[in-house]
Amino acid sequence: MPVFWLCIIVLAIAVVGFVFGRQRALASASGDSRVLHSLPNYYGWNVLMKVVVPAFGLMAIWLIAQPMVIQSSISDLIPASEIKEGSNIGLVMAEVTRTARGLDNAVAIGALDEVAAQNTLANVEDMTARLKDAGQVITATLTQPILNAAQAYRAMSNTGQLIMTLLVIGVSLAAMVVAIMQTNKDYRARNVVEQGILALLVAAASVAILTTIGIVLSLIFNTVEFFKLYPAIDFFTLLEWAPSFSGRGGSSALGILPLLWGTIYISIIALLVAVPIGLFAAVYLSEYASPRLRGIAKPMLEILAGIPTIVYGLFALLTIGPMLVSVFGQDGLGWMAGGRSVMTAGIAMGIMLIPFVSSLSDDIINAVPQAMRDGSYGLGATQSETIRQVVLPAALPGIVGAILLAASRAIGETMIVVMGAGAAARLSLNPFEAMTTVTAKIVSQLTGDSDFASPEALVAFALGISLFVLTLGLNVFALYIVRKYREQYE
Repeated sequence: MPVFWLCIIVLAIAVVGFVFGRQRALASASGDSRVLHSLPNYYGWNVLMKVVVPAFGLMAIWLIAQPMVIQSSISDLIPASEIKEGSNIGLVMAEVTRTARGLDNAVAIGALDEVAAQNTLANVEDMTARLKDAGQVITATLTQPILNAAQAYRAMSNTGQLIMTLLVIGVSLAAMVVAIMQTNKDYRARNVVEQGILALLVAAASVAILTTIGIVLSLIFNTVEFFKLYPAIDFFTLLEWAPSFSGRGGSSALGILPLLWGTIYISIIALLVAVPIGLFAAVYLSEYASPRLRGIAKPMLEILAGIPTIVYGLFALLTIGPMLVSVFGQDGLGWMAGGRSVMTAGIAMGIMLIPFVSSLSDDIINAVPQAMRDGSYGLGATQSETIRQVVLPAALPGIVGAILLAASRAIGETMIVVMGAGAAARLSLNPFEAMTTVTAKIVSQLTGDSDFASPEALVAFALGISLFVLTLGLNVFALYIVRKYREQYE
């Protein structure tokens, strides 16, 4: 049974428990709600929570643990001959799980029937062709043992799904019966429900932390697999990015330095465009513009933040690039060979970042106490002197935060870089040459035709963890600056 319908069944049982729990509480008080310790609805919510929480908790734990248990069992079925030189069992299991998902998708769309998908004697070439015809991504390394392991993986997953369905429904029904039996007029249902809500709020607050931990761990594990296949010293010191998809990394040069340089170079140009324009716009809107003009200009400026990045990429490719070529190209100064360049992507990205800087800076400038302005005016300062010497220094921590947000957004941008800056990984100071960034190469490496067990695919995770560390360092530095200046104005 799909998880969606299992959730619907659990919720239906919970609603039934809510009704019966409420009715039982009223019945124990002979219909007089004033005798009850809590309001009648609290007794219903008590039953509902005691049905939903253990059922969904069991489902979540099962869904997390089942793949691990199945992979541990299936890995014993993989012969040692399938673990090629430079690979390991974890990477082979990645191929098994991907093939199993391909079989599931092929069965779901009707490209394969269930009998054919479970046929352990199926010809691997024929199965590969049929899966590719169904639109599934199957690598050329698919072999008979991997196909059989994928079929076993599907069978065990289906069995596990059935067991989980029966257990979850059984737990829901048992919890409903127990909770209803507990219900009486003296039961402190309100206290239980409020404690449950408190636990729910704590769990919600923990989601961001747990998600971050999960992302970091997934990057670390796959990065470790990459460094088992490719030397870490080469990754961090090589000045060349030249992946070769013909081998297993032996002929590839996977140096991150050209990609980091492109990322930083394009981000700097974007910030040089966005920060002055955004900050000047924020100062004007908050200190000089009339309320009517501010009410019109600020929403129009913030519209830029809602434009999809692919549109900015098209704008860079079709408008900014040709304009720069007309001035700096062969017919002009001769500095620019084509429309794709660091400057093209940087200008487009800078335009995209203007509302990030202006809107946040405007809000933080407006938050500066009016008493500080009045004190400056009382000492004889002009409006411009007050802005330069009082308002902006007081708002500096918030402005640094706005710039940090814009910088993080620039570092993580992909589509504008792909369409505006090109895909060339090079170390150059010329802003009119094509370059690329870390994020663009992460996309290209994971969407290429390389085997997922190869360094050319796993390098995406090493690039991702490097980008994470870079952004974390930027955040720590900005936090230091914010705290340093905040102490002067508190």
